[in-house]
Amino acid sequence: MELDPKRLLILRHIADSGGVAAAARVLGHTASAVSQQLQRLEREAGVPLVDRSGGRAELTAAGRLLAHHGGRIGTALTDAARDLRDLTGRASGPVTIGVPGPAIGYFATTALHLLAGTHPAITSRLVEADREEGLRTLRLGELDVLVIEDDSEAPTPLPPGVAARMMLEDEYRLVLPDGWETPASPAGLTGRPWIGAPAGSPRDLAFQRLAAEHGIAPSVRHVAAHRFAVYSMLAARLGPAILPAYAAALITHGGITALPVPGRYLVRSLRRTGPDAPLPAAEAAAEALQTALLHSAESLVARGMTSVEPRVSALRDPST
Repeated sequence: MELDPKRLLILRHIADSGGVAAAARVLGHTASAVSQQLQRLEREAGVPLVDRSGGRAELTAAGRLLAHHGGRIGTALTDAARDLRDLTGRASGPVTIGVPGPAIGYFATTALHLLAGTHPAITSRLVEADREEGLRTLRLGELDVLVIEDDSEAPTPLPPGVAARMMLEDEYRLVLPDGWETPASPAGLTGRPWIGAPAGSPRDLAFQRLAAEHGIAPSVRHVAAHRFAVYSMLAARLGPAILPAYAAALITHGGITALPVPGRYLVRSLRRTGPDAPLPAAEAAAEALQTALLHSAESLVARGMTSVEPRVSALRDPST
């Protein structure tokens, strides 16, 4: 019997999360990919690891046993990373984190509490920063970590001495105000008002692709930088808008269409890696931001506020 330790880790995630779908969200994989890894592990073990007869997947005795060992493997890997970090540089000192305005309430403040609990020697400072200003202050060394909204088709180039990590990947959705009839194609929205976004922003890039593909020419383009402003404009029936799927799922005024929008919405964390950068502290801050974003996404799904399951981990950054 030769067991793949990576699959034991996946089994542990299934045990901790309560099912294949929840584990897939944590891992940033599709549910089918996690199911395939589980089936391969069962073939390696030679015994069923999950009982699927009761309507929901529950671990068998053998599954619980191997999940326990998967947890030990995960703990060992975490300990190894911590020991290496302690050897190369203790995670301590100040770290300044820049995030977009909407992210402050969504997950950034939670990240600071997590960071204080796991790394009490780090003094964290949170700054609201949009992408352009944030990139400038990151280059100047005024920020150590920066969270940006981005677009899969035109990802932001990284400045020298900066490393990136993908935090979230989501689809775009086309949302219409209440009472608007869904056209057969997006071309049916030409000549009508539109709720746009600042030039060069991810939602603007998505709109530009959609408009080029379907010949959409709005009669007027309102501009809203943040999704809360988009919600208000949708409630006032000022026009349709493009939103990330997780944000569209939370609207109370308007209807989400099934009309496809090309590209995907990204959230990335950038951190300085130069000789003057607080490397351990910045890495710890980036990890806390990732964990907080995961918790926020899981909370929305658990409370039934959205059925959308954005991928929030184990994603390959477009800069790699």
